[in-house]
This record gives sequence, C-alpha cells and structure tokens, in this order.
Amino acid sequence: MKLTYRGVSYDYTPPVVESNVTDDVGKFRGVDIRFRTGKKAPVQQPTLDLVYRGVAYQTGTPEAAPVVAPAPIVAIAAPAPVAPATTITPLSTEDRARMSMMGRHRSVKQRQQSMLTRLATEAGLPEDAAKYWNHIQGKVHPSFWATYSRSGAAAS
Repeated sequence: MKLTYRGVSYDYTPPVVESNVTDDVGKFRGVDIRFRTGKKAPVQQPTLDLVYRGVAYQTGTPEAAPVVAPAPIVAIAAPAPVAPATTITPLSTEDRARMSMMGRHRSVKQRQQSMLTRLATEAGLPEDAAKYWNHIQGKVHPSFWATYSRSGAAAS
C-alpha cells in the first residue's frame, strides 16, 4: 500500500493478523456482524535502534551480566583511634522558632512560585517568564501572607 506523510511517500505492508471465525453474531447500527478472535496477539519488534539517556539497547534479547574477576583480599590495618562522640546541644526556643519561620517562608515562596508559573502558562507566556520575580527579589508579597493557610490541606 502506497502512503504519503508530509510529502514523503513510502510503501506500507500491514502485518497479517490470523483470526478465528466464531459463531457469535451481533448487530451494529442495524447491520449484522460476525465476531472474530485473534489466534495470537501480534507483537511488532522495533526496527530502530532504541536509545535511553544516550545508551543504546535492544528489547527481547537477554543480556548476560558481565563477569567481574574477584578482587584480591587485602589485609586491613588496625583501625585508627576514633575521637569521642561529641554531644549535640539542643536548640534553644528562639532557634527553633527561627527555623520554623524560615521553613514556612520557604514553603510559601515555593507555593507562590508554582502558582506564578501556572498562571504564566495559562496566559501563554514562556516557562522562564514567571521565574524571575521570586528569584530576583527573594520576597513574598505582603498580600500573600493574609490569604495563605498554614494547614497542610490548603489547596493551591
């Protein structure tokens, strides 16, 4: 069968599907039809070289694992003396409050950035157009804090 796609002509021979005729008969839009079942599901093998992340591969061919020569066993020297474990001092209340505020600020910035990107995409702007505002100023707009819910179930 001669086909043309975007100005390129080529010959196409569709694969032959073997089928069994059954005794089942049905109607489709008032016309009697006979049902058929396939003997074997057709599986076409790729004719192109498959590449994933720059590495060529083939399907359907089991690949033997490369045999690696065992490394010679080398005697291990006596371990060096380990310094005594240092105790970690617990954070003060002020430090924990500061870390909590910074984490919240970071999550609000990320949420605002994703909302800005979605809005820019809906408006038809390129992806990079929405990324400048937060990255240059590094601030969260003051009106955003008033409408932002602290709960994890807040929808953006």
